[in-house]
Amino acid sequence: MNPFDFPRQVEDAGVRRKVINLLRERRIALPRFAELSDPETVPSGRRDDWREAGPDTADPRNLFRVHWFNDEARTGRAPVPVHLVLPEALTGVRAKIVVALGAFFPMIGAHKVLAAYACLVPRLVSGRFDPSAQLAVWPSTGNYCRGGVAISRILGCRGVAVLPEGMSRERFDWLSEWVSDPADIVRTPGTESNVKEIYDACDALARDPSCEIINQFSEFGNYLGHYACTGPALETIFETLSQGRQGLRPFAFVAASGSSGTLGAGDYLKDRLGARIAVVEPVECPTLLSNGFGEHNIQGIGDKHVPLIHNVMNNDYVLAVSDKATDALNAVFNSDSGRRHLGERGIPSDLVASLRFIGLSGIANILAAIKLAKYHDLGETDAVLTLATDGARLYESERQAYLARHFPAGFHDADAAGLAARHLDAVSTDHMLELSEADRNRIFNLGYYTWVEQRGVPLADFEKRRRQGFWRDLRELLPVWDDLIQSANVDAGVLAA
Repeated sequence: MNPFDFPRQVEDAGVRRKVINLLRERRIALPRFAELSDPETVPSGRRDDWREAGPDTADPRNLFRVHWFNDEARTGRAPVPVHLVLPEALTGVRAKIVVALGAFFPMIGAHKVLAAYACLVPRLVSGRFDPSAQLAVWPSTGNYCRGGVAISRILGCRGVAVLPEGMSRERFDWLSEWVSDPADIVRTPGTESNVKEIYDACDALARDPSCEIINQFSEFGNYLGHYACTGPALETIFETLSQGRQGLRPFAFVAASGSSGTLGAGDYLKDRLGARIAVVEPVECPTLLSNGFGEHNIQGIGDKHVPLIHNVMNNDYVLAVSDKATDALNAVFNSDSGRRHLGERGIPSDLVASLRFIGLSGIANILAAIKLAKYHDLGETDAVLTLATDGARLYESERQAYLARHFPAGFHDADAAGLAARHLDAVSTDHMLELSEADRNRIFNLGYYTWVEQRGVPLADFEKRRRQGFWRDLRELLPVWDDLIQSANVDAGVLAA
């Protein structure tokens, strides 16, 4: 599909009838984006019905949990998204580092299930995707393809996961339980930074006309899902923190580049709160920072190209952190020795326990937020908003491998203290750039080689993304898609299901 050919109306009435029949037979109601943004708008009867569904099952009711307002049990709804406010004893900065936790999303324990829903459902309700005849192919570095497989299974589609063979074992364990056929897990060469190899595998699959490639790096539904849902969730967190804290300001939103979908939340927060946008990438592969390349292990943030859905011209900073730091702090946060050391620093035990909800890319976001706070010498009235896409349980095998390599004789309290001193206390302001207009244009232009020369995107389409008007107009699709979703639910007779 042309990435700029957005579903706006029913395109194939026959295919839509198949979708309606599927929704009716399976008693599936589809949440609108407005409902995922604010679950309070869902009728109370349906909200009560959520509790009967296991959060890790392929139950259609879990579609109404694809939002940030799940409680810590993942069965009820929280009035404010679950988040952490990291204290100075941990971060070394006076600014409030605020971390929204994606580990409470259903089925995959990561917020990428929201992106998958946002990319597939507009195709279904417009009659563009036939679940009885087409395969949904999900290229990813791990979480997005798991979200795609989960959403596909609920919606009666066959989902195919495409991801690098070097990703964490836990991702493949999950996929093996959810795909309909082992052949639906396509392993590509390399690890996190080998995105082109994912594209090559998808090109091969696309020779079969039944394969629909739903590429998170070029799917504007990914961007819109986060603009519509992740942005307001972070705004709710900030507004809650602001109560009783006079003068608290949202200085910036910090998030790894990855597919750039999550950065859509930054656009929302800049529109609504005036927050700056800081993009995170690995020191080992400084693509945005210096047109660089390389390998790294901050799983989930991709690199070596600029995604088509990255609104580069609205960014304010690029900050790079090292996978040496994220691997080390994953060991500190999730070991007995590390937890004892953090307790000795005066960090409350409940907060120490909650660090298990932060995965590798979340640690990278936190380190970048600290770096930004140090760069501007931010104070107690400044908040830096960020998020953790997933939790540490997806990286237990990575932690064990790290400890085996570096601490074969055992990981002791002194080792944890040394890692925290080296990778947390010593965060510096190197490897970062406050973007000028020339810097933004350089990064934007870098995307030309992937999208125009290699992927065949028309130059005029590529260029129109340079204007903020393009992104504002894009957001007008959200009510259009909500109307199509509502119409599908009505025609399927499932609104009261």
